[in-house]
Amino acid sequence: MDPLRVLTAECGFFTCREAKEAGYGDRDIARMVRQRTWVRFRRGCYAFADEWTNLDDVGRHRVRSSAVLRSHGDRVALSHVSGVIRHGIDTWGVPLERVHVTRLDGGPGRIERDVIHHEGFAPQDDVRTVGGERVLTAARCVVEAASRARNEVALCLFDSGLRAEAFSVDDLHHSFQLMEHWPFVQHLHVPIRMADGRSGSVGESRGRWWFRSVGMPAPQLQFKVHDADGVLLGISDWWWESQGVLGEFDGRIKYGRLLKPGQEPGDVVFEEKRREDRLREQTGAKMLRLVWDDYQSPREIRARFERLVGRVG
Repeated sequence: MDPLRVLTAECGFFTCREAKEAGYGDRDIARMVRQRTWVRFRRGCYAFADEWTNLDDVGRHRVRSSAVLRSHGDRVALSHVSGVIRHGIDTWGVPLERVHVTRLDGGPGRIERDVIHHEGFAPQDDVRTVGGERVLTAARCVVEAASRARNEVALCLFDSGLRAEAFSVDDLHHSFQLMEHWPFVQHLHVPIRMADGRSGSVGESRGRWWFRSVGMPAPQLQFKVHDADGVLLGISDWWWESQGVLGEFDGRIKYGRLLKPGQEPGDVVFEEKRREDRLREQTGAKMLRLVWDDYQSPREIRARFERLVGRVG
């Protein structure tokens, strides 16, 4: 087995020096890149092309982050979206082109080709070690990442961090209070107050944001429906009790997660339809079912909701 594969199994990349220690000369390295066996993703850092191709954007960002930390030693810690990824939090809607680090050595902020260095004050209590790498606290990272994002994206970040139990509501509010007068942070007042780890996915968080934006009432989250004997029939993503409307977000990932051995996607859709029927029969409610594309026309979501509320029988 190529000894460099052992290195990529641990951190996803190897350096030019490590390649030379494994017996590759300068011409060998150039040939491996030219033949597309290796990928040079930043100066002096390489990955196997087959492994790199199989990574999604988040996976590639994670590898680049590890390479950046290797280059800069203990002078920096991952922060902003790079820290969010390291803490295992969803990053929908946040650009991943550059790695973000915060200086721990008092060095100046600057933008390199693939790295943004931040000068923000980072006391020792804000620095954690995750998977052997330095990263700022999860609550601070999501506030930093959200500060340059739309409020819809910010809510998704906050909900995801709470859902992953990367921090508590109190941790999130505390970090925001410490940073609320920093540049670009003040606009986060609303998504901070809305943050709720009961949102089961990014799609559900986006729904909550658009319900508020178009003037719909806030729903209860993860509403449990039981039959007359107390048996749980199902859990609905949203519940508008006063209006008698249940709500569900349908994503392809959701159906993939529900797929059991031997089942086809159509089987899962059929089971979901039966579950919806049982919930509606038990509660007498209507059902608002949304998919990702519906968020392109949020006013139509409100119109559909109002038609459900106003419909007889």
